[in-house]
Amino acid sequence: MKKKNIKILLVDDEPDILEIVSYNLTSVGYQVFTAKNGVEGVAKAKKKLPHLIILDVMMPEMDGIEACEVIRKSRGLENTIITFLTARGEDYSQVAGFEAGADDYITKPIKPKVLVSKVKALLRRLKDDTEGAEEIFKVGDLVINREEYKIEKSGTEIILPRKEFELLSLLTSKPNKVFKREVILDKVWGNEVVVGGRTIDVHIRKLREKIGDDHFKTVKGVGYKFVL
Repeated sequence: MKKKNIKILLVDDEPDILEIVSYNLTSVGYQVFTAKNGVEGVAKAKKKLPHLIILDVMMPEMDGIEACEVIRKSRGLENTIITFLTARGEDYSQVAGFEAGADDYITKPIKPKVLVSKVKALLRRLKDDTEGAEEIFKVGDLVINREEYKIEKSGTEIILPRKEFELLSLLTSKPNKVFKREVILDKVWGNEVVVGGRTIDVHIRKLREKIGDDHFKTVKGVGYKFVL
């Protein structure tokens, strides 16, 4: 997908951040829209349907965690890539962000060139519109549609955030195979993106709640596998 067709929404209550980040992203060819709080950010996300949303955590009216949760439940935004850009680097804040449906977490201050590099890495996850045909496969009582990012369990559709879908898709690609944690991080998050050590655990817990605890087995000190 060409840069000029990629839409990025930046949501932050600091005018300087909006200006600097917007300038650096537009200068390399992206379409950038901005919002100064969570409420405005949600409204603009629903209107513009961006490919990537960069959210601050601490904002007036509606914080980034709340905004992320609302966005994830909004039609047309289920698979939008969401990353937090915030000065808060505490582990609990990162876990809260991932539980809300975020894909990544970037701590500021961050140099403009590094931020652009991070954004490029995140956007590599987008499928090119011209890529292959629809890919659907069945595992047990699950039907997984990789092209449309859809899951059906016993005929009922289950909506999953992008990272949860990609993690489930990986594990179900080879049922009963143990996927090492480092392999999961590389395949689902990409080796260019740094995420916290608890990221996989948070996403596995969410999948257990939605798909069923009996399908996921933890192999201590190694990783996870999907069992039928």
